[in-house]
Amino acid sequence: MSVRVLFFGATAAAAGIRETYVEVADSSKVAAVTNLVIGHHPALEGHKLLFSVNQEYAERDACISDGDELAIFTAVSGG
Repeated sequence: MSVRVLFFGATAAAAGIRETYVEVADSSKVAAVTNLVIGHHPALEGHKLLFSVNQEYAERDACISDGDELAIFTAVSGG
């Protein structure tokens, strides 16, 4: 199945891209997709990553479906 992966902020800088598509097995979880992405972009490994699936915050154990959008980003502080 195909998953659209978006990168924001520091993750976009580390990956060197803003968007990609990955092919993963059916019934994959956020963690599996993230591990695949980190394998292609190892600079992400040192970041504390946060996730959203279809624009809703998600944990690493959340399920991913074909055509979903996974956003990967880091915490942003303001003040």
